[in-house]
Amino acid sequence: MEVFREFLEGLDNPSQHSRTEEVLGWITNQYPDLVPVIKWNQPMFTHHGTFIIGFSASKQHLAVAPEREGIMHFSESIVEAGYEHTKMLIRIPWKSTVNYSLLKKMIDFNMMDKADCTTFWRK
Repeated sequence: MEVFREFLEGLDNPSQHSRTEEVLGWITNQYPDLVPVIKWNQPMFTHHGTFIIGFSASKQHLAVAPEREGIMHFSESIVEAGYEHTKMLIRIPWKSTVNYSLLKKMIDFNMMDKADCTTFWRK
């Protein structure tokens, strides 16, 4: 989690800091093979050099980015969880709970789908 320290310290709102740290910590504990990194000033997790999932914080929500394929694959589940999404990110409002089951499914999907991927992003 040390790699995320500067990012987390940049979150002025204590509850947003706490929530983001909780999510990043959960992933770190659940997926010890994922590599925590900061790229483009955002916390991300990679596996064998390929992007698995990333995050950013805004005033209204925590944004989750599992790449476009992850969003398309789980679009219905994302909406059922009460979250909005675009083609590239999911918005989890700060006042909402985090659906860790859905987060796990997205991470598992990306790890499986990108098992043989040799690039950072999907082509």
